Amino acid sequence: MTTSSPPPVRGAILAGGGATRFGGEPKGLARVGGRRILDRLAAAFQQGLGRAPILVANAPDAAQWRPGLTVVPDLLPGRGALGGILSAIAAGPGPVVCVAWDMPFVPAELVAALAAGLERYDAVLPESDGRRGLEPLCAGYGPACRAPIERRLAEGDRRAVAFHGEVRVTTLSPEAVQAFGDPAYLFFNVNTRDDLTRANELWEQHASSP
Repeated sequence: MTTSSPPPVRGAILAGGGATRFGGEPKGLARVGGRRILDRLAAAFQQGLGRAPILVANAPDAAQWRPGLTVVPDLLPGRGALGGILSAIAAGPGPVVCVAWDMPFVPAELVAALAAGLERYDAVLPESDGRRGLEPLCAGYGPACRAPIERRLAEGDRRAVAFHGEVRVTTLSPEAVQAFGDPAYLFFNVNTRDDLTRANELWEQHASSP
C-alpha cells in the first residue's frame, strides 16, 4: 500500500487593503532599493519554497503586475487581513506561508522556517515587538485554520489572531527570529510615503553593512 505525500507548502503574497495612506496606489509596486516590493517577495518565496507564490488581490489589473503569478481574488471581500489569510488558505491544498505585500525585507530563510513549522502545527507566527506581539501577516497557516477563520468572520471578528484558540499554534521566539536579522528590519512595512523613504534608507544601511 502506498501513501501519497502531503501537498507542498505554498506561498501567498497578500495585496489587500485600499492603501489609503499611500494615496490609493498599489504599495507592492513601490520600489525599495531599485526593486518593486512585489518582486522582492516573489524572489524570497521562489528561493525559500522552490516555487512561485500566488497573489491574493482584487484589483482589475492585478494579473499585469507580475505575469506568471496566479492571481486569486478575496474569497470574502472586505474582511480585512483575516479575509486575505482565508483566501490564501482556500486557494489550494496544503499549508501556505502568507506575507503582506508591503513588507520588503522578509528573507527566503524566514519563509522556509515558517514552512518547516507547518509540518507539526496549524499556524506558525514570528514573535515581534509589534502591537500584537506577533506578525500574522508574515506567517504560515495550515488547512485546519480555514473553518475557524470562517466562523470568526461570520461573527464579525476580523482580528488576524481571532481564531488561534481553535488550532495548534506555535511561534518563532525573538531569539529564533533574530537569527534571520533585526526584527525591526525584517517586519518593516510600507504604509505611507514616509515609510517608503525610510525603507530605502534601511535598505541602503543594510546593503552597506558588512
